[in-house]
Amino acid sequence: MDTIICPKDFPELKNDLFLRAARGEETHQVPVWCMRQAGRYLPEFREFRAGKDFFETCRSPEACCELTLQPLRRFPFDAAIIFSDILVVPQALGMSVEMVPGKGPSFPNPLKDPDDLQRLRPEVDVAAELGYVFSAITLTRHKLEGKVPLIGFTGAPWTLMAYMIEGGGSTTYSKAKRWLYSHPDASHRLLRQLTNVIVEYLLGQVAAGAQALQVFESHAGILGPVEFKEFCLPYLRDIARQVKERLKESSQDSVPMIVFAKDGHYALEDLSQSHYEVVGLDWTIDPRSARERTGGKVALQGNMDPCALYAPKERIEEIVKKMLEGFGPRGYIANLGHGLYPDMDPEHVGAFVEAVHSHSRQLLK
Repeated sequence: MDTIICPKDFPELKNDLFLRAARGEETHQVPVWCMRQAGRYLPEFREFRAGKDFFETCRSPEACCELTLQPLRRFPFDAAIIFSDILVVPQALGMSVEMVPGKGPSFPNPLKDPDDLQRLRPEVDVAAELGYVFSAITLTRHKLEGKVPLIGFTGAPWTLMAYMIEGGGSTTYSKAKRWLYSHPDASHRLLRQLTNVIVEYLLGQVAAGAQALQVFESHAGILGPVEFKEFCLPYLRDIARQVKERLKESSQDSVPMIVFAKDGHYALEDLSQSHYEVVGLDWTIDPRSARERTGGKVALQGNMDPCALYAPKERIEEIVKKMLEGFGPRGYIANLGHGLYPDMDPEHVGAFVEAVHSHSRQLLK
C-alpha cells in the first residue's frame, strides 16, 4: 500500500477551532462549516461529477478526497466533512440503492414486511463492505495537510430504516411509520441491526483518521415525542456510548460526536443528555431557547435557515450577527440548519463564513 494512504503519521493540525468549540473550550472566533459544503452549488463540483454515477463516485477514495477539498480551496471553513452518503450503510447490508438524477435515492426492492429482513446480511464485514470510505478518509486526512479537522458521519438507524422501507424520499413516510405501529418488534430488530453496523462503521472512520463524527437523524421530525423516545433515542444514545467505550478500551483518543436530529426540537433536553458533545440544530429552534433548554451541558451547532443565503450579502450579515448573539460565542459551532441547496450562490456562502468569523471576533473582544 502506498504510504500516503496509511492511517498514521498524519500532518499536524493547524486549526483546531472546531474541535475546541465542540468540547466547550474557549476560541478566539466561532468556527464555521456547512452541511453539504461539498455540493452542487459549486461549479467545480458539477464539472467533476458530470457524467459519473453517484455511488461510483462515493466508492472512489480519490474522487471523495477531491470533492471534500474543493470547498476549502474557496472558503476558510474550519472543518471538512468527508464526501460520502448515508445510504452506503443499507448497501453494506445487501440492499440495492441507486441515485436517480432529479429524483434522489431509490431502492428498487424496498423492505415491504418483516419477512424481508431475511434479505439483509445477518453479519456485515464493515471493513470489506465500507473500506472505500475508510480509504477516502485516510487519503483526505493526508491531503488536508492539517489545514482543518476532518469530520466523518453516518445516518442514524431510524433515518436509514425509513429510506429502506419507503424506497426513497416521501412526504408522509407512512410506510415506514406503519412498521413502528404494526410491527414494533421487527422495527426494533432492524434498528438494532443498523445500530451494530453503524458503531463498527464509525469506529472504522476514527481508525482511518476522522477527527469528529456526526450522526444524521434527518427524519426525526416525522415522529412525535413518544415514538422518538422509543425508536430513535435509545439507538442514538447507544451509538455514542458504544463508540466512546470501544475507543477507550482500545486506547484510542476520543473524538467529539455531534447528533443532528432535524425537526426534533421536542427532544432537545433528551438529546443534550445522550453522550454527544454537540447537538446540531435546524432553523426552527430559537438559539437562546436552545441554550436555556440544554443548560450548558453540550456545545450547539447550527442553525441559520439555508434559504437565508438567497438574501443580499448585507442581510446575511445581519442574520448571522443576530444568530451569534443568540447562541453566544462559547461552545458554539456556526452552521446552517440543513445542507446547502444546489442553486445557491457560492459568493453568498463566502459572505456567511466571513460574517461568522468577523462578528464573532467582535463579540469575543
